[in-house]
Amino acid sequence: EVSTDDPETAFCTLANREELNPEEDSIHHCLYQFTRNETLTETNKLLCDVCTQRHCGPKNNIKSEKKYVYTNAKKQMLISLAPPILTLHLKRFQQAGFNLQKVNRHIKFPEVIDLAPFCTAKCKNVAEGNTKVLYSLYGVVEHSGTMRSGHYTAYVKMRAMNNHLSDLVLRGQSQASETEPVKGQWFHISDTHVQPVSVSKVLSSQAYLLFYERLL
Repeated sequence: EVSTDDPETAFCTLANREELNPEEDSIHHCLYQFTRNETLTETNKLLCDVCTQRHCGPKNNIKSEKKYVYTNAKKQMLISLAPPILTLHLKRFQQAGFNLQKVNRHIKFPEVIDLAPFCTAKCKNVAEGNTKVLYSLYGVVEHSGTMRSGHYTAYVKMRAMNNHLSDLVLRGQSQASETEPVKGQWFHISDTHVQPVSVSKVLSSQAYLLFYERLL
């Protein structure tokens, strides 16, 4: 579905993404690349209903004679509704000839992440005037091994109930004002083995899945 928003604001975000300057091999860089502005030209041109109608005249033209008109366009994927729970799934494989190869390098991720640079300026569940959309990390899934075999482990933060998150889930709004990570103890879980770990240990893991809860 093609949006008919004002072209002046169609590609605007809650916070200035150009000030990010994200570090390579970081989750911010991944999000920046995923939400970058793309130009659709040549074989990627967009089918334009308005241009087609203008070219073909009245709608009662015979469909078989209709000549579709394609036009250059810009495309950008942005978040229009900030979720209560943010799940980030990292693509940890790449094509190597005819085979798939596991990507083992570490991707940096923060304990608190701001999604504002990746949200539309009219994000539906962000209070007017807010320029931050903050999330606190509470879970990480890590995979060790190869594409053929391996082992999944998890890091989970044991923490108090987030009442603001409940409000957001049940009523679609929250009066949260916290900007610091949710306090709690991290644990590493591998099958039946559970042991407490430091946050630095969590942040140094090779994340495959990241789970964040909404703060603000």
